[in-house]
Amino acid sequence: MKALVLRRHGSLDDLAVVDDYPTPQATEGHVVIRVRAASFNYHDVFTVRGMPGIKVPLPVVIGLDMAGEIAEVGAGVAGRKAGDRVLVNPVNKTKGLMGEMLDGGMAEYCLVAADQLVAMPDGVDFADAAALPVAYGTAHRMLVTHKTVEAGERVLVLGAAGGVGTGCVILAKLLGAEVVACASSAEKLQRLKTLGADHVINYRDTDWSKWAVETYGKPQRRSFDGGVDVVINFTGGDTWLPSLRCLKRGGKLLVCGATAGYDPKEDLRYVWSFELKIIGSNSFYDDDLSALLRLISAGRMKPVIDKVLPLEAAREGLRLIESRAAVGKVVVTP
Repeated sequence: MKALVLRRHGSLDDLAVVDDYPTPQATEGHVVIRVRAASFNYHDVFTVRGMPGIKVPLPVVIGLDMAGEIAEVGAGVAGRKAGDRVLVNPVNKTKGLMGEMLDGGMAEYCLVAADQLVAMPDGVDFADAAALPVAYGTAHRMLVTHKTVEAGERVLVLGAAGGVGTGCVILAKLLGAEVVACASSAEKLQRLKTLGADHVINYRDTDWSKWAVETYGKPQRRSFDGGVDVVINFTGGDTWLPSLRCLKRGGKLLVCGATAGYDPKEDLRYVWSFELKIIGSNSFYDDDLSALLRLISAGRMKPVIDKVLPLEAAREGLRLIESRAAVGKVVVTP
């Protein structure tokens, strides 16, 4: 079968599409799905480069997110049949992540444990479903499952043009928030406006923390005036301290990653003086994915997809993710 295969760590040039990768066969407790759509995450870039302390069994088919139809059902699998349309939760409970510790979705077929399958409602297409798990699932858990955003709150989203970021913008608007979206180019900002962002900031030429203080007022220690209610920060690095500075008293700093550095400069005086809440969120679960599928089916949201590419162009699609040139997701149709 055709597959995008990583045989050694290095750069994206070490990925290759082959047409002779072994087609998986169904085993006990597993199904084989015909992959109809898969999507990239920045985690796939890390997998290609290699991560300290994580030994990836090579060769491996990359790609965490996928959706498709069941082609073959293994022994001991109940309630599933050939032809069922399914989304895959990429977290395998015993082996780890698909596309890292075992073959992932950038192939025509994939072997998947039956307990990783989430039924797809009618009317949800494969590309939209495949865009969900890592990015939108993470955003849903952080905002909706943890009940961190309320109607009328001011929510500032850093890295708003990426997969998680666009998910946060869409979900925060669905929750009734006033959304400030930060990104790095006029094109990205315009796209974020079409998603419903109330304000957009180019962080390359505007200090977004100062903008928040100038727009909403300086946060006050003795009242709840000024500042924003929520900052969504999965970048870390030098954005951490400015996030603390623009939060109102009792404000929430939401974190689900640290793409720009996990050991940022800290000033604990802001945390106690303004009674700030720092709320972590890790991963996503089937309930998050099912809830997102229902939102799409009901016409209440649509994932942001920058490009849909054939498998032969998948490596260049991942290059768009690596260079942060894409707005939202890049989807591949094997």
